[in-house]
Amino acid sequence: MATTSGAAPTLPTSPAVVREQPGGDTMRAIILTGFGGLDRLVHTEIPKPLPKAGEVVIEVKGFGINHAEIHMRRGEWAEAAEVSGIECVGIVDSCPGGEFPVGAKVAALMGGLGRTINGSYAEYTRVRAANVTLMESDLPWSQLAALPETYATSWTCLFRNLKLTSGQTLVIRGATSALGQAALKMADITGANIIATARSEKRFPLLQRLGAPRVEVERPDLAAHIAEAKQIDAVLDLVGNSTILDSLDMLRVGGTACLAGWLGGLDPIGDFNPLARMPSGVSFSFFASPVFGNPGFEVSDIPLSEIAREVADGTLDAKPARVFSFDDIREAHRVAESGEAGGKIVVVMD
Repeated sequence: MATTSGAAPTLPTSPAVVREQPGGDTMRAIILTGFGGLDRLVHTEIPKPLPKAGEVVIEVKGFGINHAEIHMRRGEWAEAAEVSGIECVGIVDSCPGGEFPVGAKVAALMGGLGRTINGSYAEYTRVRAANVTLMESDLPWSQLAALPETYATSWTCLFRNLKLTSGQTLVIRGATSALGQAALKMADITGANIIATARSEKRFPLLQRLGAPRVEVERPDLAAHIAEAKQIDAVLDLVGNSTILDSLDMLRVGGTACLAGWLGGLDPIGDFNPLARMPSGVSFSFFASPVFGNPGFEVSDIPLSEIAREVADGTLDAKPARVFSFDDIREAHRVAESGEAGGKIVVVMD
């Protein structure tokens, strides 16, 4: 992960191999045979994870594809496990601590998934109970799989970090990304006044259909070209380190910019001196989803089941842009890497 100061993180030279003790049962999994292109994603069989106290073994029914997993595959992330995948939905297979009943529908995200422990690109995965939450919904797995990482992160950024309320003016930079689209949809039903950005005017109609009354072309000096500069209540910056200082420049006194994405690349902010560069009276907020499951960021505190109900009753449109089978993981990564999907990509088990 890029940082706002100092050197970039030390990158691994190969994926971390996380092996179970021999137990007899095996499962299908997609492993990273090394860092690089799509050919590094290989289907194989590995031992099924064994149940442990304080953890949940989940029978995976679907998972989302995330930019983090593309960075991991390329060897650009600080940590990467042999089995990638930072989120999933599925059914509780075992739970020694009793935190969740066997057979319950759940969602899981982060807690080291795909980074320090084997992730969700498999028939089964094991994750800490603090990174699991019940999913009380009859939506199909393909729709549920579009929710955990994207909507948990959007909800946290909008309502915890930015404390967004109805009538406030919000700028979403990088709104055409899956995370940006989710934030746009949630902000729209909240009643915020939204200004979204896209790299090309060709993407304006998409964002307008999703609820953005105003769309601007993304540029490094957007604050100098936006009429509402110095009147903005909140900015959700998903472009990243290359634009966050400009986002701070457009805020009103008391406003907040939340940095939560790196669509513009992972290069750190160069020579950032807050005394010389930050406007007075504004706040710089940060969120990175690997913190999910830590104290204060329990996954169970995020209203994913309520979000699923809003999807079911038509209040919120969270359908995935593309759905792939488990066997088509390379094509799913190719489409995600190219940006041609235009939204969230999910994979469902056969």
